Amino acid sequence: MTSDLLDTSAATWADHGDDAPAVDPRLRPPVGATPAERLAAWRMRHHLRREEADRVYESARRPDRGWPVAGDRAVFDFAKALVVDRRRTFVALVLLNGLAAATALVVPRLLGNLVDITVDADGVGLDRVALLVVGVVIAQALFTFLAQWTSTIFGQDLLASAREYIVRTILRLPLGQVEGASTGDLVTRVTRDVGTMSRAVQFGLPMAIISLLTVAMSVVAMLLNSVLLAVPSLLVISTSYFAIRSYLRRAPRGYITEGATYSRINTTLTETVEGARTVEALGLSGRRVAQGDDDIEVSAQAERYTMSLRNLLFSVIDVAFNTPRVVTLVVGAWGYAYGYVSLGQITTAVLYVEALSGPLDRLVGELDRLQVGATSTARLLGIAEVPPDRTPLDVRPDGRRLVGRDLRFAYRQDHDVLHGIDLDLRIGERLAIVGPSGSGKSTLGRLLSGINRPRTGSAAVGGVDLVDLPLEVLRTEVALVTQEHHVFIGTVRDNIVLAREDSPDEAVWAALAAVGSRDWVERLPRGLDTRIGSGQQSLTPAQAQQIALARLIIADPHTLVLDEATSLIDPRTARSLEGSMNALLEGRTVVAIAHRLHTAHDADRIAVVIDGRVVELGSHHELVDRQDGEYAALWRAWTS
Repeated sequence: MTSDLLDTSAATWADHGDDAPAVDPRLRPPVGATPAERLAAWRMRHHLRREEADRVYESARRPDRGWPVAGDRAVFDFAKALVVDRRRTFVALVLLNGLAAATALVVPRLLGNLVDITVDADGVGLDRVALLVVGVVIAQALFTFLAQWTSTIFGQDLLASAREYIVRTILRLPLGQVEGASTGDLVTRVTRDVGTMSRAVQFGLPMAIISLLTVAMSVVAMLLNSVLLAVPSLLVISTSYFAIRSYLRRAPRGYITEGATYSRINTTLTETVEGARTVEALGLSGRRVAQGDDDIEVSAQAERYTMSLRNLLFSVIDVAFNTPRVVTLVVGAWGYAYGYVSLGQITTAVLYVEALSGPLDRLVGELDRLQVGATSTARLLGIAEVPPDRTPLDVRPDGRRLVGRDLRFAYRQDHDVLHGIDLDLRIGERLAIVGPSGSGKSTLGRLLSGINRPRTGSAAVGGVDLVDLPLEVLRTEVALVTQEHHVFIGTVRDNIVLAREDSPDEAVWAALAAVGSRDWVERLPRGLDTRIGSGQQSLTPAQAQQIALARLIIADPHTLVLDEATSLIDPRTARSLEGSMNALLEGRTVVAIAHRLHTAHDADRIAVVIDGRVVELGSHHELVDRQDGEYAALWRAWTS
């Protein structure tokens, strides 16, 4: 029977055969077409990709679910605040780079003078001008070194502040929003987008400032040398303005679309890896691989769009930035023939044009980097726009009694998962909540620990709604421990005293002893000073969960909500741990949500939750005596 169910379980999934393909077939290049047909097809594909980028951009501004993307104004204000806070360094950066650019522009003018001296004055004064060139070059090298040094300090300082801001923002996110939105999107934002923003802040912004200064001063120097030679070249260069403006207008939408596709890839990959056993058991590996292939193909289309935008821009820039070399020589030859310019001026103009193309290329390149960085910053700042899920009031509980009244909750509108639950917990009581998977046990635990606000009714401690308490106060009243746990990089001591950093070692050892982990901690190379976490001393899932429980003991809330807190520990260890906790939990109010019914057996009362309702409430013996009750049936199945 079981094998038959496994063989047919994949078929119970929705059939997506009639769904539209992940990528519009029109986005695939034609085969065997003429050059004209291929060009027309490319234009159509570019238009379709632009429409998709516009659609993603607009939906990202006002998402129904998931994380929003901040507007351009928010990005500008963020960057402005970072720069204003470092205005002295910024002024020094501008001045030093301006001096470096100015000294660099003096050299071509001196070389032009050398040419005129050689032609007109039979070499008189050559030594003086040559020495002046050497002096200017040395000064330029000094200013360039100081400017680069200042740029590095400015960029690194900017980067550190930007990262600290993002970390603070993420830590302030409402837990309900974090769990309700896409994990892959959040992971992408705090990994790829942080890296992209970092590169833009660290390198893009300083280099863009330097390039802009160099370009502006080069234009001034060209005009001072000869208006006749400068204007035609500058007019040719200015023809790239429209292509650059079009690119800067279109590129952000393309880059936001790219970021969204990376989030989609990460989401699918995370779901597949975390549900690997389910995928294998239900024979869904082919579907998951196909989903991943579709995500990659969608991402490739988004990248083709931005690559096309760059190619169009660079084709215009190549012509606009290289043609002035020829224009300068042609106009210079004509002007020299009629005596309007000298050979020295022509030489200087050619050198200026040659020197201008490099900074212009770099400026456009850095603007592109800043565009990508601004897009990533907009995605990161979008996290900060998530509204808080509570507004703490200046109230404090009058007592320790936890009471839930008419608790209803819905993850989707008009689809309640809890239906008017009432629970009045006695101080010091241990209440077990049992029921089948999906019955609403964990949701109830989240309401009783103040993670989410109920749709109706209230969960209150000492007469105050949990969601009206400041978080730092709430966690000293009620704490939630789930089956998920995290070990931070640091010592064993650091991990345990997170909630109360002034806790002495005696308290830490007592907490470890209470959860049955003192022996193995003492055997670690450095005891409490042993570093654990990613890349450090590895822990088993059971040991990591024991560290989390010891952390909770140090926090010392009067009410604990344990949501299958020992589910990742083997039954023997779990039984031992729960037994050792009994003495410690004496006098605390404990809500234990579990699948293992031996937890319920030890509780003072048991609440049986079925389909979002408490259908039975009483002690173990009272409920077992109800032969036709839900708990009695569960107990018989558990003990048989």
